[in-house]
Amino acid sequence: MNSKERVRAAIRRERPDKVPLGFYVVDYDTIERVIERPTYVRNKAKAQLAFWEGRRDEVVESYKHDTVEFYRKIDLADLICFKEAPLVPPKGYKPEDPPRQISDETWEDAEGRIYQISHISNELVCVHDPTIWQREYTVEEFQAPVNDAPPDPSIFEACDYLVEQLGQERYIAGSSGGLGAMLLLGGMERGLMEYLLHPEVVHAALRQGVKRRNLNDKYYIRPGQDGVLFEEDMASTKGPMMSPAMFRDFCFPGLRERVDNVKRWQVQVLMHNCGNNRALMDQFIEAGIECYQSLQANADMEVADLKANYGDKMAFWGGVSVDSLVQGTPDAVRQEVRNALESGAPRGGFILGPSHSIAKGTKYENFMALLDEFDRLRDRY
Repeated sequence: MNSKERVRAAIRRERPDKVPLGFYVVDYDTIERVIERPTYVRNKAKAQLAFWEGRRDEVVESYKHDTVEFYRKIDLADLICFKEAPLVPPKGYKPEDPPRQISDETWEDAEGRIYQISHISNELVCVHDPTIWQREYTVEEFQAPVNDAPPDPSIFEACDYLVEQLGQERYIAGSSGGLGAMLLLGGMERGLMEYLLHPEVVHAALRQGVKRRNLNDKYYIRPGQDGVLFEEDMASTKGPMMSPAMFRDFCFPGLRERVDNVKRWQVQVLMHNCGNNRALMDQFIEAGIECYQSLQANADMEVADLKANYGDKMAFWGGVSVDSLVQGTPDAVRQEVRNALESGAPRGGFILGPSHSIAKGTKYENFMALLDEFDRLRDRY
């Protein structure tokens, strides 16, 4: 089997010739150590500032070539996500009114939103948004017809290059029109309140969003990609943001329709979803999600237990703790690789990877220990 065949088999809950390896995302500091030069790949704050400054092509060239070089150099990843080669602004992009810098690490846009650099996540975070509570949402605005307008094809420049260079043998989990099953109008705090205060508005917004995303699939599911990766966080480490009954009412219909629609392109459907989603797992499976990523042991999402309870209906991807990669030792990481293989690999339906990502701050020796231990043991399972 090649990498593509190996991952496809694992997602079908079969036992491939070798356990596959995949990364949901790898942040820039690890990529820079491997390719031995600075990169914009997953360097979120640096890339955003470059886009604001009109240096779109510089960022896109880095996304394309640095991502491909990274995966060719490590030469062990069977599953590659579009996250390191994401959708980009169109060719010739020049922001008309970019945020202005008001201090060393702070920017303000024309609407009064304040952005600061978060060094933990290495991104520009909106820390103040005066517009959140200003807009009034109505049912009528979400009943307007949805236009089917193709996007500028140059927004796919980076991800299409990734598929062209690596997609012949590697499994590419790519984009789609998006998920939007748990819609948060106005952001997290206001969005959750809207479910209680204006349920009819949320239902209308969800229905319109599904129609728009269904139409966009034909543009955003790229030729050559093998799977669609849905991303939507629906829980904290304690449990889902809403009850299973409420999820069934509001979110499940859209989730199922989105899965059904993307499967028209003969792709497999994977989901990244942080937190403790145990109470929603049956609904994910019923909707048609084939592989679940983000196995956080500290959120009661441990691979052995998930396999025991749901392994006959869903594949799982993860197993090595991000905390160990960032704070632990190479020996501890090697032990986690062994534990994950022992728990996840039997009977197939398992892809090894970090519990979330190769996050910023991952110790390079820990990343290399993960690769080495996986390479040493993958044939045994």
